[in-house]
Amino acid sequence: MRAYHLTLACLLLAAGLVLTLGVNLPSGTFDGAMAKPVARKHEKPLRPSANVGRGKKGHAAAKSTAKSRSAAKAAAKPAHGAPARRAAGAHLFRMPQAALEPTEYAALDGWAEDDHVAAFLTFRKSCAPILHGRDPVRPGRPVFGALRPICAHARKLPANPDEAAARHFFETEFRPVLISAVDAQQGFLTGYYEPEVEGSRERTDDYQSPLYRRPPDLIIRAPKKGAPSNKGQAFRRDGKKLVPFYDRGAIEDGALAGRSLELAWIKDPVDAFFAHIQGSVRVRLPDGDVLRLNYDGHNGQTYTPIGRILVDQGTVPREKISMDTIRAYISNDPEAGRALMRQNKSYVFFRVAKELKKDDGAVGGQGLPLTAGRSIAVDRALHVYGTPFYIDAKLPIEGDTPTTPFRKLMIAQDTGSAIIGPARADIFFGAGKEAGSIAGRIQHPGRFAMLLPKALDPSRAPPPPLPPMRPADAPKPPASEPQAAPTASGTTP
Repeated sequence: MRAYHLTLACLLLAAGLVLTLGVNLPSGTFDGAMAKPVARKHEKPLRPSANVGRGKKGHAAAKSTAKSRSAAKAAAKPAHGAPARRAAGAHLFRMPQAALEPTEYAALDGWAEDDHVAAFLTFRKSCAPILHGRDPVRPGRPVFGALRPICAHARKLPANPDEAAARHFFETEFRPVLISAVDAQQGFLTGYYEPEVEGSRERTDDYQSPLYRRPPDLIIRAPKKGAPSNKGQAFRRDGKKLVPFYDRGAIEDGALAGRSLELAWIKDPVDAFFAHIQGSVRVRLPDGDVLRLNYDGHNGQTYTPIGRILVDQGTVPREKISMDTIRAYISNDPEAGRALMRQNKSYVFFRVAKELKKDDGAVGGQGLPLTAGRSIAVDRALHVYGTPFYIDAKLPIEGDTPTTPFRKLMIAQDTGSAIIGPARADIFFGAGKEAGSIAGRIQHPGRFAMLLPKALDPSRAPPPPLPPMRPADAPKPPASEPQAAPTASGTTP
């Protein structure tokens, strides 16, 4: 919600755990913690009040320069001595971190039955920043440049094309390419959502837990190269020195009190905690109005998945951990629950999302409202916002068992700090309790087909490097551990 999103994604990854609690950190989105970053603005190195980019949320807005175009072309050129035969006019596409296998649309189970109109309308939303902005990753990537003429074509189509026209658009403009990490056959999926909680603009006896705006003295160190990050260090000035910004415990004990930074006061402190994980929240006020808040910065402290703590100390069995079990533990023992939440020193700041309409989804890393069931958070260091992915999986959507077919064309519009790898996605399920319940159950493998612009050709690219061989005496991973699970990076409950 990404959201630069702290992507609302409750991922229990670490020690083999992957739990999605609904960025980025968004997509997360922390990115949901589950953290998922929500729309964030670009961070500037060591400058107070500089906005962070993500959801878990920069919105590129400068014209593409000749330099960025030449960089993109250079990145697309084949290496010296590489075979020259490939589709006419197509540039070589490389992604060393991934195993790529060109395929056909007929080989994608469920492709013909999908709602291509819904996918097209979601894709077209991504076109404005693509056509009028620039790739936030420098140098610019070939996919970003290749999406521009496709977006120009999309904007010429009717506002609501029929199913045949929408499907023809994707099949004409893109080629499907199966994608996975070099050491896995499938990708990995989690889910995130936008919480809806009870709150007030004023502190009362019933509303005691604040959600803060970004402090003006918060200084976030952003990377000088590559994608803007929501995982950088954060500082404040203490005299002439820069010192780490306050952690969760210090903030809860009043480090920011009395500075008029409170945007809302939340009734349930557990709701406030999970709003930080998701990176966005709908605050239902006593008069019935709804205040939309999105991610706008972080304190730079280490994110600790509290679900992992419960598992490691033997409080909750690994196979039983979920957002619901975590909430139940905190509710049953508020004092122990408060101590547990304080072990996650990471803290998130918000802004009022005035640009959102009543029915809009949370703002994702691309700076756009997310679409439930069509928007995903991806690793933005590898993938370009606006890239379509066809995902084929069986997920626990209708119940606790993964039996519901999920075969949908999704659009990358968000990111999250736990969303790492070429075939890793956090699915945005919408807002509210039901969406949160579904998102909290998703932690499953899936088949990813990236829709690559036809101007780019992966067929002649050299094979990806093989992963290092496992030593003969190395312990084998648990049989239940998902093959494609990413490493825990701070967005799990």
